[in-house]
Amino acid sequence: MKINIYYGGRGILDDPTLFVIGKMTDVFKELNVNVERFPLYELRNQITSLPASINEADGIVLATTVEWYGVGGLMTQFLDACWLYGNKEKISKTYMFPVVMSLSSGERQAKTNLQVAWEILGGQSCSGLCGYVDDMTNFELNSEYIKIIEKKTENLYRTISQKMVSLPSSNQAVKEIVGGSKNIPLTPQETEQLSKYASDEQYVQQQKEDIQELSSLFKGMLEKKDVDVNKQFIRDFEDNFSPEGVVNASYKFMIEDRKKPLIVEIVDSRLKCYYGNLDSPDILCKVKPEVLEHIIDGQMSFQRAFMTGDMQVKGDFRILLLLDQVFTFLGPEE
Repeated sequence: MKINIYYGGRGILDDPTLFVIGKMTDVFKELNVNVERFPLYELRNQITSLPASINEADGIVLATTVEWYGVGGLMTQFLDACWLYGNKEKISKTYMFPVVMSLSSGERQAKTNLQVAWEILGGQSCSGLCGYVDDMTNFELNSEYIKIIEKKTENLYRTISQKMVSLPSSNQAVKEIVGGSKNIPLTPQETEQLSKYASDEQYVQQQKEDIQELSSLFKGMLEKKDVDVNKQFIRDFEDNFSPEGVVNASYKFMIEDRKKPLIVEIVDSRLKCYYGNLDSPDILCKVKPEVLEHIIDGQMSFQRAFMTGDMQVKGDFRILLLLDQVFTFLGPEE
């Protein structure tokens, strides 16, 4: 069994949360549990990629300290990353145990917030631990408090090892009706790749600068020539269509400043491209015309446009990847 502990505090010496997760770690090791700790304050530049580490865990502990209000920014960033880049299928099978210690007030509300957040992500939430500490020395020396921590840790071990089932929660239904990445199911490998790109701020910034420069260039070129927007891009897709094997997919491109979307249908490896409407396409893309120009001219791929945020996508991510396989827009350097 493997349990990951994600600590969202500041790492100060007298943080009671550190004492609690230290005692929990001792119990886990006695039970032959593999424990890995992730101090978010040291990994703040890697938070976006941390959800991938959940894939190897049977259960996780979300531990934080309320110093004045709420769970803190680092823990919130981690939960945001889980929503955007986490493997929802794996999260749904992962138990989460919240630990919230308070130096002021609000530890119960913060613990509840962690439980609700994890349930909205689709995961399974445990009862957790919370408490208020005004004297760290008395807290550390209180044997009754230590027994409570140890007992809760043993209960968590039994919950995970026996895969105990809890009653369904309305919070878990929220993920079915709110927006987010639920419509882009990724494999663990795709999730890790995407989160690493998103966490590389230098890479993303460089791509945006390149795209802005290219946008200005191609915008000027388009303004100099007479372009029939009702036929633009259709010939480009038709001339560069090169499928391998049997391909079936449908794409709906919502292009900025276009009255009708561009529809790209592939049925049994036969292409049909037109401006019109299509209900329930496999992939819905929102993109600016200059970005689509860059893709067609081989300056970037569909996947790169999605990862840099220049093309918003709703649908099956694996079907999105087919675009770069069946259309030969990329130049020789790609």
